[in-house]
Amino acid sequence: MRSNLNLKVQLKRLNLVVKTCKQSGFRCETDGACVASSSLIEGHEQRVRTCITRDKLVPPGQPFFCLSAEGLLHIHCCYTDYCNSIDLKIPSGYGPGGRWGLVELVAVIAGPLFLLCLLLLLGLCLYQYQHRAYHHRQRLEVEDPSCEHLYMPKDRTLQDLIYDLSTSGSGSGLPLFVQRTVARTIVLQEIIGKGRFGEVWRGRWRGGDVAVKIFSSREERSWFREAEIYQTIMLRHENILGFIAADNKDNGTWTQLWLVSDYHEYGSLFDYLNRYSVTTEGMIKLALSAASGLAHLHMEILGTQGKPGIAHRDLKSKNILVKKNCTCAIADLGLAVRHDSASDTIDIAPNQRVGTKRYMAPEVLDETINMRHFDSFKCADIYALGLVYWEIARRCNTGGILEDYQLPYFDLVPSDPSIEEMRKVVCDQKLRPNIPNWWQSYEALRVMGKIMRECWYSNGAARLTALRIKKTLSQLSIQEDIKL
Repeated sequence: MRSNLNLKVQLKRLNLVVKTCKQSGFRCETDGACVASSSLIEGHEQRVRTCITRDKLVPPGQPFFCLSAEGLLHIHCCYTDYCNSIDLKIPSGYGPGGRWGLVELVAVIAGPLFLLCLLLLLGLCLYQYQHRAYHHRQRLEVEDPSCEHLYMPKDRTLQDLIYDLSTSGSGSGLPLFVQRTVARTIVLQEIIGKGRFGEVWRGRWRGGDVAVKIFSSREERSWFREAEIYQTIMLRHENILGFIAADNKDNGTWTQLWLVSDYHEYGSLFDYLNRYSVTTEGMIKLALSAASGLAHLHMEILGTQGKPGIAHRDLKSKNILVKKNCTCAIADLGLAVRHDSASDTIDIAPNQRVGTKRYMAPEVLDETINMRHFDSFKCADIYALGLVYWEIARRCNTGGILEDYQLPYFDLVPSDPSIEEMRKVVCDQKLRPNIPNWWQSYEALRVMGKIMRECWYSNGAARLTALRIKKTLSQLSIQEDIKL
């Protein structure tokens, strides 16, 4: 407002003296000052050229006319005759309304500052992301303040810690701060496996071996889910992989999500059967221990310290580990679901087709499985267990007869079958892996063959339960005089 007033005053004063040298084209002899100016007024360029006598200079030392104002963009003031004969041009870089106004100046200055602040904020967010798997990370559980006084003596082994907390604690695993202490003092030794989630390493902690399953940050949901399932109250069982700790570790470049568990040097049942044949006793031990682990997983234990029923949903020989005593431990619970009997609900919204295609039950392949009924998931696990038993029984060295290791349906589908290929074989043609007639000559193989057939019924409700299989194999071990 003040600048516009100044502009009007200047123009008015200039106009007073314009007439004095109009006849010479406003180029005059002067004892005062000559002025030439260019301006933009309401979008139109205007030029003013005049001379002012000494007595009209206000103030005398620094004439008012020679001062720039908004609207008079370019002023040339001189003090010799005819010196204002030059033609002034509007300087480039100015807007159509004259010299940049307040809004334009603010935009020019604030724009880069805003962009810089935005980049700094983005950098801060990325930095925080690197220190967490996601900025909305959930906690595995709230640390119990009552545990803060605990410490781990140097002579304590993992087995000591786990035994103490399993017998006197909640039965849901080590306290979170103990898990962190263990996980962050493990030294990785060698990689022992890879999967869709990431890698498995053998690590060392206080002179003992542990298995470390390392998930990429993209697989945080799988990591969190598996850790959550493993820490279910009362889940610990000799035929379920022993969970030790879960932690997220930042190596400076990206975040690694760790699951630490017992280490079993024989690896998976798939690896074991590829390398070794088994005796009748070995076959029964593997089959019975797998059934025991699955029965405990499926079983619901009522009470305040109870356990919900859990279905695995991806049971196969690669997800079962072989322990040093040649018994099984069920692992890889990332796709498992838990059943809340009080509300008769399953704790996640499950995908209808989850797991490994080769081991999918008929009702999963043709999508007729009842997703609201928890027993449907248990029945699908039993079908897969029957296929695992077929893999074990083929490698049983009985009467000098031994077959090579093969995956189920190896002779009916390709090495990486599609859902449609499996559906045609299992649902349409109703085919199952071949059970040789000569198995009937040996009681152990005959019983195993009978169990398999009763695991493979198209109707899931007609299949055996894990507990029934466990009892049948326990009786067989007694008949065969096998010491377990």
